[in-house]
Formats: sequence, C-alpha cells, structure tokens
Amino acid sequence: MQTSTSKSNLPKAATMADLMKTASSSLVTPKKGAILEGKITKLIPSEILVDINAKTEAVVMEKDRNLLKKLLSMLKVGDKVTVQVLNPESDTGNSVVSLRRFIDDIVWEKLNTLLKNQEPLDVVVDMSTKGGFLVTAKDGVSGFLPTSHISGLDAGSSLVGKTIKVVMLEINRPMHKIIFSQRKVLSVKDFQALVKELAVGQKIDSIITTVANFGIFVSIPLKENKLAEGFIHISEASWENIPDIFSKFKVGDKIKTVILDFDRDARRVNLSIKRLENDPFEQKLDEFTVDKKLKATVTKIISTGILLSLGDNITGIIKKEKIPVKITYEEGMVLDVTVSSIDKKRHRVEVTPVLKEKPIGYR
Repeated sequence: MQTSTSKSNLPKAATMADLMKTASSSLVTPKKGAILEGKITKLIPSEILVDINAKTEAVVMEKDRNLLKKLLSMLKVGDKVTVQVLNPESDTGNSVVSLRRFIDDIVWEKLNTLLKNQEPLDVVVDMSTKGGFLVTAKDGVSGFLPTSHISGLDAGSSLVGKTIKVVMLEINRPMHKIIFSQRKVLSVKDFQALVKELAVGQKIDSIITTVANFGIFVSIPLKENKLAEGFIHISEASWENIPDIFSKFKVGDKIKTVILDFDRDARRVNLSIKRLENDPFEQKLDEFTVDKKLKATVTKIISTGILLSLGDNITGIIKKEKIPVKITYEEGMVLDVTVSSIDKKRHRVEVTPVLKEKPIGYR
C-alpha cells in the first residue's frame, strides 16, 4: 500500500525576505567607542579595511605616520584584530575605526616579555638630557636611559646618534614610561676589562650623575674616553649624619673618592668619600671610658630608647630597658649619665642615667 506525505508536513521553503532578515540580524551595528573583532581585508599605505561583520567594511583612520608604518609592518591581510569604533557611519557609509589600542597591546605585551626575560634590544640614542638620554627602539618605542646606567664603553656625549644594546629596567604602561639600562648588557668580562686600570684603595676623581636617598651614583673617567659607573652609599658619604643629601651633593659636581671594592654583579665600582679622612669618632674614643660621668642633652625619643648629644657630634643612647620606670624624658633636657659601653659599629656611646635613688625594678 503506497503512502502519501501530506504537504503540510514538508519543510517550508525560506523566502528571500526570510534570508535577508536572518542575514541582517547577524550583522553587527557599530556604536561609538565599541571594541569589535574583525579581520584585515585590505592593507596598503593609502587604505586599510577591516571586516567587522557590519553592512560595510570598516575603514582604519590613522594620521600618525609612525603608527601607520607600524601597522603596515606588523599586520597582513587575513589577520584577526580588535578595533575601536570612532564613527559608526561616515559620509561614505563605512564605519571609521582605530587599531591604535590593538597595536599598543601587542607592543606592551612584547615589552613585558623583554623585561621579564631581560632580553637586550637595539635602541638609537636621540638626544642628551639632564641626567641621561632619550632613546628610541626600532619599533618606535621611546624611553629614558639614565646616565647611571651607561655601560662606560662609550663617552656620554658620543652616544648621541649611536645604536646601542640595552635592557629594560622598568615599564609603566599608564604613564607610557620606560627606563632602559646599557650597563646591564655589559658582561662581567667587559666590566673587568673596563676597570682593569683601577684598584682597591685608589683615590680617584668622580662626577656625580644621580643623587638618591640611599646614595650617590657617579661616573669615573677612564682612559680612551671611557666611563665606569661608581656608587657611594649614604653611609660612606660622611662620618657625620647627613640630614639632607640633596642639598649637600649636586648632579655635575666633581668629588674626590676612594675605591672600596668592585661589584661585578652590578657592574659598578663601590666608592667612599668619608674614608679619605680618619674616623673622628675613633680619635675621640679615649675620652669615653666606661663609668665616666657626663652631661648629655636629649635630642630624640625613639622606639628603642633615648638619643642624646654628648658634644663634638658624638651620639649617646639610653636603651629602652635602661629607662627608669615612671620617668619620662623630653627633647632638650640635660641629663647626668654614665658611660656603659662604646658601640664602634654604630658610632655611638651607650650610657645610663645617673639616679639619685634607684627605682624599684630598675635593672
């Protein structure tokens, strides 16, 4: 027995209107500021087109020649990209988009990789500025090379216009800030060859390049117009405490120093200023014998005790555990104290207060 299929059970043929409706519903309607995915369909200096699945292809607008050059060198037809909509529909009916953020993401991702792996890259030294140089990498990334991070293989002024190898010390995308170092590229062998004319204990003239809270960076002129980097820790700047290192030392000042040692890991020479003179503290130690009674002025209250002035820039301390119970001190008070010991390393004299009566529990 032959069966027949009802016409009502057959699938309904899609009309052209249905097809158009389906197609239009899958199209993207660009909105200003939107980030959309797309594919490069045309890539020439005069025109870059991207298929963003809209009614028409989007036109990339980029007036920055350097960035346009970067787009042409980094992309090819068929590449998937993300664009930002600048204008949903121009006079020609095309959306106008930008690839600036997309390229920026690629560049900074690459920079992060270079920083993490400390991979060297080539940069051109554009110009000299206060405290260093402005440099530009081949992909157009610009940054700063501090004088303190020049390897010393070239004299500072001769660097301008040269292509040198550097590594990145620091990157800050929000501020578009990149700090480079040429010194970090310098091998231990190169460093040893650079400083072969120097020796521990040698007195040399240095030029201040950077002043920081923790110390002073200097350049050391060498033969053949070369430079080595030197560093003076703040503890080696003076036998006395320096309240304000920035007012005492200025970039460009020429100072006399003595070599302490060579830091091959940091590729720099450790120096001292204070060791050019005898330690005045050592010369006065004979005056502070144990059990000697002195007059002292309270200069500062700290968590570990009371700091005092013993005269001649000598600091005394009453340790916290030696402060009598229920007795408080204020800055400017003059006390009678007894020398208990000499702390040569910290350059201070430990003392105890002279008490008329010994409080209960005092040690």
